[in-house]
Amino acid sequence: MKKAMLLLTSFLMICSMAGCSTPKQDEPAAAAGMKAGTYTATSQGMNDVIEVSVELSEDAIVSVKVTKDSETPGIGGVLKNAAGTELDEGGKAPTVLIPEEIVANQSLAVDTVTGATITSAAVINAVKDCLTQAGADPAAWMKETAANAQQDQSADVVVVGGGGAGLAAAIAASQKGANVIIVEKNGEVGGDTLVCGAIYNTPDEPLQSKVTMTDAVKTTIEKALAEDPIDDAHAALQKEVQAQWDEYKASGRTDLFDTKEWYALQTWINGDKVGDLDLVKVLCYDSFEGLEWIENLGMEFSDIIGQGAGSLWQRTHTSTMQMGTGFISTYVENILKDDKITVLTSSTAEKLVQDDSGKVSGVVCKDKTGNEFTVSANMGVVLATGGFAANSKMVQEYNTSGKWNDLSKVMTTNRFSSSQGDGISMALEVGASLTDMEQIQLLYLGNVKDGQLTKYPPRDVNGTDQIIFINKEGKRFVREDGRRDEICLAVMAQTDSMFYMLESGDGAGYVDIQDPNWRSADGFTFDYLKENGYILVADTLEDLASQMGIDAATLKATVDSFNAAADGGTDEFGRTLYSTKLENGPWVATARQACVHHTMGGVTIDTETRVLDEAGQPISGLYAAGEITGGIHGANRLGGNAVVDTVVFGKLAGETVVADAK
Repeated sequence: MKKAMLLLTSFLMICSMAGCSTPKQDEPAAAAGMKAGTYTATSQGMNDVIEVSVELSEDAIVSVKVTKDSETPGIGGVLKNAAGTELDEGGKAPTVLIPEEIVANQSLAVDTVTGATITSAAVINAVKDCLTQAGADPAAWMKETAANAQQDQSADVVVVGGGGAGLAAAIAASQKGANVIIVEKNGEVGGDTLVCGAIYNTPDEPLQSKVTMTDAVKTTIEKALAEDPIDDAHAALQKEVQAQWDEYKASGRTDLFDTKEWYALQTWINGDKVGDLDLVKVLCYDSFEGLEWIENLGMEFSDIIGQGAGSLWQRTHTSTMQMGTGFISTYVENILKDDKITVLTSSTAEKLVQDDSGKVSGVVCKDKTGNEFTVSANMGVVLATGGFAANSKMVQEYNTSGKWNDLSKVMTTNRFSSSQGDGISMALEVGASLTDMEQIQLLYLGNVKDGQLTKYPPRDVNGTDQIIFINKEGKRFVREDGRRDEICLAVMAQTDSMFYMLESGDGAGYVDIQDPNWRSADGFTFDYLKENGYILVADTLEDLASQMGIDAATLKATVDSFNAAADGGTDEFGRTLYSTKLENGPWVATARQACVHHTMGGVTIDTETRVLDEAGQPISGLYAAGEITGGIHGANRLGGNAVVDTVVFGKLAGETVVADAK
């Protein structure tokens, strides 16, 4: 009985998402006289062409299958776990759902999957092509399909947003015994976490014990401890770290020093001391517990500690799976096994509901049909809708810090369907206050074609110690291990506002990308990246310079100068992190640009994730986690801290909403 109910729930979820309906018995076939057979066609998807195979009888579409695609897992393509098992909880990929709906409805007029409209359209167009090949008129296969409307529902906890923070909150609340409904506007869960760099910062002594701490790296902590404190809290944290640092030096250790207190101090200082230090402490002090929590859920990380782009310290853990699919597939697998969690996809939350006492008691939503329904919350609502980096109008409105010039034409690394700031707008309507809205982060890892954080070799996100940055003149222009904002400002000052990441065949992190089995973080082959201009590859530095249009002697002098600094010299840009000299081919250059990446501002929360009003008081029943919140990252977010934010504060929000209700 339980299995039957789960199948029924899954069917209704798919139908509400895709607009399917049961064909009427008295409806004739859309067309007749086709030439029966199996036909194949391709159509351009989001990442590459999608190949579709269609079996037709003389009067029906018998089957539709996507036989080849390179769509992003969890968005356009199928989300899989580490073992390769396909996961379809919380919505199906359009490469699976659209074929099913075309066959079920005998129509091409099926709804596209929200958040993956390009992929959806590509599948439909390929099927049209197959119908044409069979002698049919595709226009005759456009029978309208009716969608089933969502009904009012209720649960103990309602989580708005099915990205990393929302899924973490839902699972944590369920672990505390609550029934949970997740409301997600896209056709699949995952949010921007799916397209993140999949790096997670936390001190980790067993892994860091394998890293030798150089004199150059020591200067970073000495400088931080030498600063004049701006207040008592700063002074107290400095004192704790100073005692730990003194103990480390007295021990004679040579491995990498790190503690949760140093992590917090470094995070807060490099956010220009703008963040709420109490929130920063929650982020950093709970980071290792968060790592263990998600590992217990099944998440797998590489056993090599690194320094992620802009993370400033070698405490970065990297997922063993592509981009953010490891995090999302881990959450989805746990949701599949949890009867207390229900996922509503293609359901857009539009307004928070308050009862007579002012407590937030639910969310008014709309499904794909435009039908309005309410999801009530007995305990409370968790907002986890992400930031507003893909909302150019909102970015421009709050771009007042003076750090950045006009950002209206700057691309974003974010998913356009996710980071629109809608949760912030809903929170404002019930009196929430905002913090640090002017603090907007750019990231220098966007590809030069569409700005997305995709199509790069493995060391470009988590191999800062083994790469250098080169402008179009063949020269370095910034310290590669510096802050993200400083690097982005330097990038935007270069010719064409772009640069190349340069790596060689040296170093422990080298991966032979010319291996035919190698794939980029988002699933592309070496040949694809090379043929489509995402990377340049050469056996010699001189050949690479020729491909880049750079004077070979200039490029060689730049590399020689860097290698001299790596040998113990002084770096002209102040770089302190080295592990590898660049000496041997193959040489790889990856073109990148600075793009709007993360919005550090959002709704104000306390250290338990309760949303605060303008008077600093909690709004009853309302909680928030993830990029929708402000006050954590200050004026500059360290690379690798965003996923920590989603795990630590997502988990905490799920726990707090249940605890407050008891």
